[in-house]
Amino acid sequence: MELAHIWGILFISLHAMVPITLAAIGETIEESAGLFNIGLEGILLLGALAGAIGAEASGSATMGLMAGIATGGLIGLLFGVLSTTLRGSQLITGVGINMFALGFVALMLTLLGAPGFHSVPRAVQVPLIPLGIGNLSPMVLVTVFLAVAVWWVLRRTQLGLWIRAVGENPAAADVAGLRVNTLRLGTAIAAGMLAGLAGAYLSVDWFGAVTKEITAGRGFIALATVVFSGLNPLLALLGGFIFGLFDGLATWISTYPAIKKIIPWQFVAMAPYIITLLVVAGAIGRVRFPKGLGVPYLRE
Repeated sequence: MELAHIWGILFISLHAMVPITLAAIGETIEESAGLFNIGLEGILLLGALAGAIGAEASGSATMGLMAGIATGGLIGLLFGVLSTTLRGSQLITGVGINMFALGFVALMLTLLGAPGFHSVPRAVQVPLIPLGIGNLSPMVLVTVFLAVAVWWVLRRTQLGLWIRAVGENPAAADVAGLRVNTLRLGTAIAAGMLAGLAGAYLSVDWFGAVTKEITAGRGFIALATVVFSGLNPLLALLGGFIFGLFDGLATWISTYPAIKKIIPWQFVAMAPYIITLLVVAGAIGRVRFPKGLGVPYLRE
């Protein structure tokens, strides 16, 4: 394999890592506080749509990313209210988010005049950083920074201690004076914002378009990354890169007819999903999650 090909695979892998890692970092925050949101796929999809519309309306890629963040934050707020104040089923709420996103995005793409597909003009996409050996999205650097920052907050600050306390033993945290549901609601919003940013990255940066299938299961892969990481944002960064690597390999193989004759690119494209199943099957029983995960807290 030529050096140029290796660099190409690396850059594709780094770009593929971003949405998975951002969504996984956000989910790590709220799972540490006791909330479990299976609706990441839907938030990614809605964030992608909002990012594209925001970038085109404002003429700015930055505003597109902000639109994705705002949309994700609103969905996170909705999920948080239903899961804390109203004590609804977190699983059903997450499924509802996914189902709503599928229908809403399909409808909006039709209204935008291109059923199933909407292209984002290059002028309002995130500009890449030329490195001589390839072009790198600044969102890769942002993702690495956020992974380190969230790890530091969760493991080295009082806020992180409070978040982990309300996830592990909400009753004891309440007795200690912590506002359990307020903290949980805050983590749900933060998680939604990161997932929304991940979705906007898909449309405004990586793919430059919005489709009904743009997420391609990345929200569920992010959930598997959370399991792999054991609620550690730094390991989520590693897990995101591993999944992104196989995504990059599939993309690279699809461009070389000689290799496709030996290894069908569709087979390699299956790899991230196969790994997802293996990770969940192999790690789910070994990872220790907070005792209060998925259980609504009712103050007595």
